[in-house]
Amino acid sequence: MAKLPDETISTIFRLQQRLVALLDTATAAEYTLLQQFGETEETMPELEAIDNIKERLRIPYNRLHRILQQVAESQPAATADMLKFLYRTIAETEAAADGSKASIQEIKRSWNLP
Repeated sequence: MAKLPDETISTIFRLQQRLVALLDTATAAEYTLLQQFGETEETMPELEAIDNIKERLRIPYNRLHRILQQVAESQPAATADMLKFLYRTIAETEAAADGSKASIQEIKRSWNLP
C-alpha cells in the first residue's frame, strides 16, 4: 500500500463517520416531515431537497471508500494524480458535509422538526 499519513487515514474515516451521521439526520428529518405533515404540495420541495442532500452525502462517501481502496492496492506507491485526487476529494467532502448540515438544519427549522 502506498503509505498514507495516519492523520490522512483518520481524516477519511472521520469524514465517513460524519457523512453517515448526516445521512441519518437527513433520513430522520424526512421521516418526521412525512409523519407529521404527509406528502403534500407544501412538503414536496423539502422532501426533494432531502433526497438531493442524501445523494450529495452518498457520493463522497463512496468516492472516499473507492480512492482509499485504490491507494491501498497501489504498489509500490500511489501515483501523484491519485494522491491529488484523494486530497481534493477530502476537501470537497468537508464542504459537502458542511453544506448538507446547513441545509438539513434549515429544513428542520422551517418545519419546526426536532
